[in-house]
Amino acid sequence: MSDVPQPREFTTTRWSVVLRAGGASPEEAQSALEQLCRDYWYPLYAYVRRKGRSPEDAADLTQDFFAKLLANDFTQGLTPDRGRFRSFLLTALSRFLVTEWQKGQRQKRGGGTFTDSLDALIAQRGESSYLGEAAHGETPEKLFQRTWAETLLARVLERLAAECAHRGDVRFEVLRPFLATGDEPPALLEAAAQLNLALPAFKSLLHRFRQRYRELLMDEVSQTVGTRSDIAEELRGLLQALRAH
Repeated sequence: MSDVPQPREFTTTRWSVVLRAGGASPEEAQSALEQLCRDYWYPLYAYVRRKGRSPEDAADLTQDFFAKLLANDFTQGLTPDRGRFRSFLLTALSRFLVTEWQKGQRQKRGGGTFTDSLDALIAQRGESSYLGEAAHGETPEKLFQRTWAETLLARVLERLAAECAHRGDVRFEVLRPFLATGDEPPALLEAAAQLNLALPAFKSLLHRFRQRYRELLMDEVSQTVGTRSDIAEELRGLLQALRAH
């Protein structure tokens, strides 16, 4: 069975593609933005719900916000050395709630692959996920920051699981509890026995999986910032949001 794959070279990331579009590659920027919105819609829904909106209004607001975001030249005034996707979205959503929804204006959403899939995601997972948040008593802003961090970490695990599934590596489910933040992992000896490994061999395997997890974590964070220099600071902010919970 093959080992954990080597990391890929650092490449241009989604948010940097959006920031650098400047009208030169609008289709590429649109595609990158749609993927980011599809991956990180839930923290915005949770924010709107914690603001006191009903499930129906929160769903409409989240959908309307993304429709407006994708329909306008929102990158005007943004530069690659300023603006992280997380901060940009929260600021833009806050303004949207004040300036547009209070006026009773709603963006008419046309059909399409992105809008249809986003509507389905919100309908299927939005309120059910939020009901698990209700008892935390956090402010809308803190809820947004925490759920953003949790969404990002969940995506890292999903990517690692997909890599393992692609190469037929069934060891992931045994190792997963040792990777996920907040999980209480089983005893090392118990997990090693599940894989028929001696403890030293299991520790070596776990080290490689953790290394790959960290690589994917850094890559996922990089997708939401404009420059490589922003990665470390953004990661610190995400970890702080998790610790504050």
